[in-house]
Amino acid sequence: MKVYVGNLPFSINDEGFKNLFSDYETEEITLIADKFSGRSKGFGFVTFKDDETAKKAISEMNEKEVEGRKLTVNEARPIDPDRPRRPSNGGRSGGGRSFNNNRRF
Repeated sequence: MKVYVGNLPFSINDEGFKNLFSDYETEEITLIADKFSGRSKGFGFVTFKDDETAKKAISEMNEKEVEGRKLTVNEARPIDPDRPRRPSNGGRSGGGRSFNNNRRF
């Protein structure tokens, strides 16, 4: 079973995230990080060896305080193919000025 872990401190790194779940048998632990800065985006996923272990981790880790933040831990949901996707324009919502080729000398 795959579990979503949210509201992580942005200061956490891969090793710190793995340590949070070191008491449980896991198969894979993935901290989602910004591709440019390498800094945590505040969430990640943990895949457990069996459903029983995952349910135990959810009940013990949900709302656990880490660096002043209460974790959100629940079963991960698959991506809904019918859900509208965010625009892939770098986070801008249209109409913005382009600074690339507008230079006049």
